[in-house]
Amino acid sequence: MSKKIIIDCDPGIDDTIALCMALFDPRLDVLAINAVAGTVEAEQSTNNVAAIINMLDPPRYPRIGKATPAENASITDDQFLNGSDGLAESHFEPSGRQHLQPSEKVMVDLIQQHPNQITILCLGPLTNLARLVRWEPNILTLIDQIVISGGSVKHAGNATTMAERNIHYDPSSAQTVFTSATTKSLVPLDVTEEIRFGVELLDRLPSPGTHVGSLLRKLLPFAFRSAHQKLGEELIPLYDPTALMSILEPDLFSWEPMAGRVETKGELTRGMTVFDQRLRRSWPINMDVASEVDTLEIKEAIIRSIRYAGQKS
Repeated sequence: MSKKIIIDCDPGIDDTIALCMALFDPRLDVLAINAVAGTVEAEQSTNNVAAIINMLDPPRYPRIGKATPAENASITDDQFLNGSDGLAESHFEPSGRQHLQPSEKVMVDLIQQHPNQITILCLGPLTNLARLVRWEPNILTLIDQIVISGGSVKHAGNATTMAERNIHYDPSSAQTVFTSATTKSLVPLDVTEEIRFGVELLDRLPSPGTHVGSLLRKLLPFAFRSAHQKLGEELIPLYDPTALMSILEPDLFSWEPMAGRVETKGELTRGMTVFDQRLRRSWPINMDVASEVDTLEIKEAIIRSIRYAGQKS
């Protein structure tokens, strides 16, 4: 039986790859894709989600949740690696969908329809999920699992020296989610930074005659150029596809129960994820954190998933 899933994302080239994989994977029933501000502002993020779904034309169209601005958002974003529109300066036309409901409302509706069956995969800032925690706390017990792409345990940050981008963008929401009474799994930079690809990935993409192949061949060359020109790197990490694989192939990851919080106010440490690893821990365990990954197997699994999506599109 396929796993029911809601994907919360801020596309983003990295997010788009994960969406290509998820929408065509028979192991998943993607009920909704919710937009959240992060890589780009809220309206652009919503447009990107709708445009991606339209271009991929999956066998089942998920609901779309509309992003609304975060109250205490970071002034930094990820456009310098993804383009001003988040999608490699492609400036795809909006799909024309009107009257979309806010992402948190979409989550409430679907969780009530499918109690204890839905996994929520968070690939962007945790703004939408934090609103759900604050406004509908009683519904938390009806969520099967929450998987979060973000944070770091020992790895350096990628937004600042200490903070990962998704958590840094809206740290107060991340702290709300971290301390909430939900079952959470965190896939941090310590693991996702290991899953890196070079330009040879372009040779393993589906045919440009497929929806998935056509879309990714527009986006990935931009990602490699940006990494080379702006970071001096020849390999790009695929954070969000790796987080998705933690749901599809959890046995390829090692997990540790940990007690984590988020720094919300520090001038130099805003968005830093902090874990109580003392021998006599005083913080309660509140999540499972991916600590190791079978790098070669996950990379091959990602490529297989992308190619399979191409066959079905």
